[in-house]
Amino acid sequence: MSAPSSHDILGTTVTMPVEIRSARCFVAGFTADTAAVQRAIDSESSRPGTLRPLRIRPGRTMCMLVFVDYVDGDLGPYNEFGVCFLVEDPSAPPASPVRALRSLVKGDARALVHRLPVDGDFTLAAGRGIWGFPKTLADFDVDHSSATRRGRIEADGALIADLRVKPGLKVPDSTADTVLNAYSQLDGVTRMTPWRLTSTRGTRTRIGGASLELGDHPIATELRSLKLGRHALMSSSVDTITMRFEDPTQI
Repeated sequence: MSAPSSHDILGTTVTMPVEIRSARCFVAGFTADTAAVQRAIDSESSRPGTLRPLRIRPGRTMCMLVFVDYVDGDLGPYNEFGVCFLVEDPSAPPASPVRALRSLVKGDARALVHRLPVDGDFTLAAGRGIWGFPKTLADFDVDHSSATRRGRIEADGALIADLRVKPGLKVPDSTADTVLNAYSQLDGVTRMTPWRLTSTRGTRTRIGGASLELGDHPIATELRSLKLGRHALMSSSVDTITMRFEDPTQI
C-alpha cells in the first residue's frame, strides 16, 4: 500500500485524507435555469461542456446554497458558504429528469462547488492548493443554534447573501459510509474529489422552508442571473457531521 500523500500548506504539512471530526450545516436548494447554469459552469472551464447541469425537469436544474461551520478538523475551525450545482456524471449519458429526481431524493447526486467563500487563510490555501476549490475570503455572521438557522455573508463591504432556514422534520441519524463526488474548477482545471460522509446527527429536512436575500456583490449578481425559483424547493439542517476529504483526480 502506498504511503498517504501530503501537501505543504503555508509551512504546515497536511496529510491525506483530511478528517473533519465535527461540523454543522444548513442548506437550501433552489431550482435554476439550466442554460444559465451551464454558462456559469463553462465560464470557469478551459473545456466548456465537460460538466453538464443535472436537469430535474425541462429547463431547470438545482442550485444548492449551504453554510458550513467546521468546528473540529484537520484544517482548523472556519466558516464556509457554498454555491453548488448538481451535475451529470461526465462519463455517463445524460440522465432523464426522473432519474435525476431519484438521485436528488437519495442524496447521491454529484455536485460542482462553483463558489466557496471562507473566513480563514489556512483553509483558503489548502482548498485551492489541494483540491482546486474556488475559495475566497469573506465575512460571516451565522447562527447554527437557533430553531431557524441564519447565515449572512459579505465580502469587500458588499452583501453576498442572507439565508434563513426554518426547522424541518427529524431524519434518523446515520452512520453509513457514503461517498459523494464533488467537482471543482480552478484556473481552467476540473477536478473530482471523493467526499466521504461517515456520520450525521440531528438532521432535519423539509419542502421549502427557506428565505433568501441577495445583495450587490458579484456573486449575488451571478445568482440573480441564474433565475432562481422564488421559493426554495427544499431545505435541511444538520447538527453534527463527520467526514473525510480524499485526494482529487483531474478530469
